[in-house]
Amino acid sequence: MSESRLRIALAWIGLRLLRRLRPRRRAQEPPAPRRAEPPDALARETPSTPRAELLVAALLLVGALAAAAFVVLYVVRPDTQLLGLCLGGALVICGIAAAFAGKRVVPQETASEPYEQLADERKVDDVGAIVREAGEGVSRRGMLAAAAGLAGATIGAAAVVPVASLGPAVGDRITATPWRRGRRLVDSEGRPLRPEQITEGTVVLAFPEAADRNTLDAPVMLLRFAPEELEMSAARRAAAPGGVIAYSRICTHASCAVSMYRHPLHPATAPEPALVCPCHFSTFDPRRGGAVLFGPAGRPLPQLPLQVNAAGELVAAGGFIGQVGPSYAGERETEA
Repeated sequence: MSESRLRIALAWIGLRLLRRLRPRRRAQEPPAPRRAEPPDALARETPSTPRAELLVAALLLVGALAAAAFVVLYVVRPDTQLLGLCLGGALVICGIAAAFAGKRVVPQETASEPYEQLADERKVDDVGAIVREAGEGVSRRGMLAAAAGLAGATIGAAAVVPVASLGPAVGDRITATPWRRGRRLVDSEGRPLRPEQITEGTVVLAFPEAADRNTLDAPVMLLRFAPEELEMSAARRAAAPGGVIAYSRICTHASCAVSMYRHPLHPATAPEPALVCPCHFSTFDPRRGGAVLFGPAGRPLPQLPLQVNAAGELVAAGGFIGQVGPSYAGERETEA
């Protein structure tokens, strides 16, 4: 009797455990709401208005006029500020027109279509219908197309016209100077200069005889020092007869004219002699081959080698030692 009761008790406990382990039925969830059908693929949300179309056309015409003004100014008056204003204005105005047209003129659509198999091809008639219906609502399509074409043509012309400024290759002209061996140094009146006319503590401006004086590489500055004061190579010292030395007047930083000379009146306390450019205060040492003492210049002043001819006049012994003017790619300090 006890064994049967024990079996009954174990069976009852097992049933209770099975009921607890069995997962409960989830409550029935309400059905998900059906998704709204997408609107017609070619349905217009923002209607186009004649005022918006006229505004876009007007902006395109203004952009075309600005681009045309760029072309005219390029030929008649090549002013860089006006050219930049016209071309930049044309691009900005046409960009505004395109953005405004995308918001107010071009149909705003929400398009959806079922995914088709790759083997299926869209019918030509369907494509044509879509293209035709996409332009519905734009009443002045011809006018807008003409304005856009005019703006595109003028901006294209403005982009092509500057090609004429490329010109021939520069070649060696950038390094050519009017100075040649034997060419006399003359003053502003065209009179030849002699070594005894150059005194210590002064700067004399000289030009090449029978040459254009308005070029950057024409003027030179003449100074005199005691030969023992010149701290430079033997070749450069030989190019300064009697301590008379010549340097280009053009600063090697930004092509300004080096027009100030600092000469010590009391050498014991005053700074050493120096040539100074007033634009950015690049300072050069004339006793050390025009070396840079201070300022943004990256190269020494080019030295013009001199000699005295049979008539006792100063003449050039050759071209400049170094490139005249500011530094550019590939141009570095030159040492003779």
